[in-house]
Amino acid sequence: MKKRSKTIKRKTRETNITVRLNIDGSGKSKISTGIGILDHMLELFAFHGLFDLEIKALGDLKIDIHHTNEDIGIVLGDAFKEALGDKEGIKRSGYFSWPMEDVVANVAVDISGRGFFKGIIREPAGYPEPQDETGYSFAYANHFFEAFAKKTGMNLSIKLLNSTTDLHTNLEPIFKALGKTLDEATTVDPRRKGVPSTKGIID
Repeated sequence: MKKRSKTIKRKTRETNITVRLNIDGSGKSKISTGIGILDHMLELFAFHGLFDLEIKALGDLKIDIHHTNEDIGIVLGDAFKEALGDKEGIKRSGYFSWPMEDVVANVAVDISGRGFFKGIIREPAGYPEPQDETGYSFAYANHFFEAFAKKTGMNLSIKLLNSTTDLHTNLEPIFKALGKTLDEATTVDPRRKGVPSTKGIID
């Protein structure tokens, strides 16, 4: 099988990011974004998705974490899209449910070429917005996932059941489930001949 790996570099006036991705890895990661909780979550994502992933990001964190957080999603999405190539033989879709204490994260993806993410759906609704001491929050997580989904070209759905006010307890099962889900969606099915679309192409 053709090696599905890619190195993407992106430098702007606000960020300088390098991502090295091997989809068919063993879950090894080396991640340094300057955003501690995001580093941890991406390590979980890589470990449970069995992706080899290196990310080095330098950003204007002295201002805030917005640009760095969003641009990491952009570059990681580019790496997945480029590494998947024409997507021949992949399963394309995946779903996984991951519990942590009372919280359950349900994550579904469809690598359709049409990037879409509406936001994390929390049930029950109405809890105060959780964030950690760095200021990371659900809003930042939504920006990351939106950028990642659009650049990868995947429809991403995330629903949290029994959502709490603790940010870490909410995000950890999401990133673990996303790793498992993307591992499933990017797996090559030997029965599948060609691109998994009746159109014969996934942009």
